[in-house]
Amino acid sequence: QLQLVESGGGKVQPGGSLTLSCRTSQYTLEYYAIGWFRQAPGKGRKAVSCITVGGSSSYYEDAVKGRFTISRDKATNLVYLQMNNVTPEDTAVYYCATATWSDYGPCDDYAMDAWGKGTLVTVSS
Repeated sequence: QLQLVESGGGKVQPGGSLTLSCRTSQYTLEYYAIGWFRQAPGKGRKAVSCITVGGSSSYYEDAVKGRFTISRDKATNLVYLQMNNVTPEDTAVYYCATATWSDYGPCDDYAMDAWGKGTLVTVSS
């Protein structure tokens, strides 16, 4: 099964920025729609953002709209989550996952297939 690896997590101050990356060393991510999810301490995992195979369409959870940007780079085989103006409420383990759909589908746990192990983002002063 495809194995994804997230990177870029760490500690950041409120109002700061962070960029997460999702990659796989096995195959290209080019043919997969990708989702970013997060699990805050003591809470369930929730969808943050998803991007289609071609990158022309994306979804964002209301709480991150206008602050987070999902993108993909075919040349580097990476999918990014740019996080701007972060708040303590963004503290969570962030996961990327491949979707079971390509160009249209739900950005939700049940519609994802392969998952990474997550990267921790801590927003604190």
